[in-house]
Amino acid sequence: MGFGDLKSASGLKVLNEFLSDRSYIEGYVPSQADVAVFEAISTPPSVDLCHALRWYNHIKSYQGQKNSLPGVKKTLGQYGPAGVADTTTTSVPTTKDDDDDDIDLFGSDEEEDAEAARLKEERLAAYAAKKAKKPAVIAKSSILLDVKPWDDETDMAKLEECVRSIQMDGLVWGQSKLVPVGYGIKKLQISCVVEDDKVGTDILEEQITAFEDFVQSMDVAAFNKI
Repeated sequence: MGFGDLKSASGLKVLNEFLSDRSYIEGYVPSQADVAVFEAISTPPSVDLCHALRWYNHIKSYQGQKNSLPGVKKTLGQYGPAGVADTTTTSVPTTKDDDDDDIDLFGSDEEEDAEAARLKEERLAAYAAKKAKKPAVIAKSSILLDVKPWDDETDMAKLEECVRSIQMDGLVWGQSKLVPVGYGIKKLQISCVVEDDKVGTDILEEQITAFEDFVQSMDVAAFNKI
């Protein structure tokens, strides 16, 4: 497993394809897996890699609280598609002091921490499975968004592709159309259905406007509870 060299264009392309149908590296919430891959990337993905760029901008917003994200950080070779080896290079020199630092004087504590984290995840998963068996009313909303480009030369097909590349648990994209706003400029009007506890208009705006090469602004045209 791996992404190849995440510091190269080819590695970022593998990452982009991997995220084409995923919101995160593992699971449905940000975790230490996302932190490990994010920290291995030296430059943000280019705009044509819209899935990787969407993920990169989203994980970047968690940098202030990355240490509190769930999970245990593993080596890069344990993430990514099967059949691709990790070849990401590092620039940290090896010295005698570094060799001394590699001696794990507290290995037992780290193993205990990892075991405690594993048990916690198992208990949370068991609790979630138990809770999922109980019928619950899921609050949903129908939202109509106006996404405005910079000018009449903006590639609106690419703009819509970038918007629809945003995938989150509790978000379903619907129909869309281009609406003239004047001077030859058209805005993208696109609908979506969200689960209120999982997706809000603030996070939608943050991720949509992150495609700053195409998007000038985003407004909520209509918001209705379902």
